[in-house]
Amino acid sequence: MGKWWGVMLEEYLPALVHVVVGIGFAVVALLTNFLLGRAGARSKAKDTPYECGMLPAIEEQPRFSVKFYLVAMLFILFDIEVVFMYPWAVVFREYLEREGVLIFWSMMGFIGILLVAFLYALRKGAMEWSR
Repeated sequence: MGKWWGVMLEEYLPALVHVVVGIGFAVVALLTNFLLGRAGARSKAKDTPYECGMLPAIEEQPRFSVKFYLVAMLFILFDIEVVFMYPWAVVFREYLEREGVLIFWSMMGFIGILLVAFLYALRKGAMEWSR
């Protein structure tokens, strides 16, 4: 076990201690929950959702259409492109003088990929609510 063992122990000991403390905390929290959580008996009244002192209006949440989640994911996907386009637009003139048209065509390639993805989503009917 030579000199490298001491160096590795010195460099990785804080990370090892961090992992051990994290796992220890999780185990202690789960055991405490298991031991103290069993004290109360379950009943229909305790398992009923509490809504401001009123009886629940409905038994369960209404189910959302999968289309809702699909459109939400597509919105996030196409909205993130702004995160990349905004800094590009801010430094466009400065880089255009140094890099020539490379910066312009790299963004056009990025927009082209997004356009292909958008057209694919349209063709698959991801934006049609009536289906």
